[in-house]
Amino acid sequence: MEKWHLMATVVLIGLTVRWTVSLNSYSGAGKPPMFGDYEAQRHWQEITFNLPVEQWYFNSSDNNLQYWGLDYPPLTAYHSLLCAYVAKFINPDWIALHSSRGYESQAHKLFMRTTVLIADLLIYIPAVVLYCCCLKEISTKKKIANALCILLYPGLILIDYGHFQNIYNSVSLGFALWGVLGVSCDWDLLGSLAFCLAINYKQMELYHSLPFFCFLLGKCFKKGLKGKGFVLLIKLACTVVASFILCWLPFFTEREQLLQVLRRLFPVDRGLFEDSFMFFSFLLPFY
Repeated sequence: MEKWHLMATVVLIGLTVRWTVSLNSYSGAGKPPMFGDYEAQRHWQEITFNLPVEQWYFNSSDNNLQYWGLDYPPLTAYHSLLCAYVAKFINPDWIALHSSRGYESQAHKLFMRTTVLIADLLIYIPAVVLYCCCLKEISTKKKIANALCILLYPGLILIDYGHFQNIYNSVSLGFALWGVLGVSCDWDLLGSLAFCLAINYKQMELYHSLPFFCFLLGKCFKKGLKGKGFVLLIKLACTVVASFILCWLPFFTEREQLLQVLRRLFPVDRGLFEDSFMFFSFLLPFY
C-alpha cells in the first residue's frame, strides 16, 4: 500500500511540474506569419474539422500546405479532429476556417495546454507507472525513483508544455511503452497493437520498430517455426496488418490519396534532412 501512496505522490509531482511549465508562454507567440508550432496544432484542428478526410493532406485554397500542412500519420489527424470537436463546443472561433489563422487568447492557450495534460493522464503516465511497478528484482525505492526520473524528464516536459513543438509526443511514447509492457508480459498481440498505434501517431516511432520486430521474431523462433512459433507469427502479422488497415481505411479510397499521405509523411521530394534531424533529436535522449 505504501508503494502506491508514494507512486501517487510522484504522479502528482509530475503533474504539478507540467502545469507550472504550461503557465508560461510558448515559442512563436505573437510572431506572425507562422506563430510557432502552437499554431500548427490549432491549424490541424481547423483543417480536420472543416475539410473532408480526402482533403486533409492535399494542397488547396482551403488547405495551404506551406502553412503548417498536416504531415503526421492518420492517428494524429484523428486526435486533432477529436480536439476540434471539443474546441467547437467551447468556442467555434478557435477553429473557424481561414479566420482563425493565428488565433491567440488565454482561454485558447488553457484549452491547448489541457489537451496535452489529458493525453498524458490517459496514455503516457499510466504506462510509466505500470512499467516501473513491473520492474523485477529491484526495490520499491528504486521503482519510485525510476518513475520520478521518467515523469520529470525535462526534455519532454519543456517540448510538450513549454515550447509547444510537436506536442503530444507523450502519446506516441506512451503507446510505445504500452507495447513494451505487452510483449514483456507475453501479451504479444496487445503489445504489437499498441506499438502499431504509436507508429500511426508519429512516424518517428519507426526508429523503435527494429527492436520490437527482432524481439517478437525471436519469440517465434524460440517457440519453433513449425509449431506454436509459426502460429504466433501469423497472429502477429494479422494484428499488424489489421491495425494499419483500420487506421488508414479512410485513405484507401483512391491510390493517389494514399500516395499523397505517404509523400507528406516521408517528403523525399523536398528533402529529409529537417525531418531526420528532428527524429534523431527526439530519439537521442532515450538511448
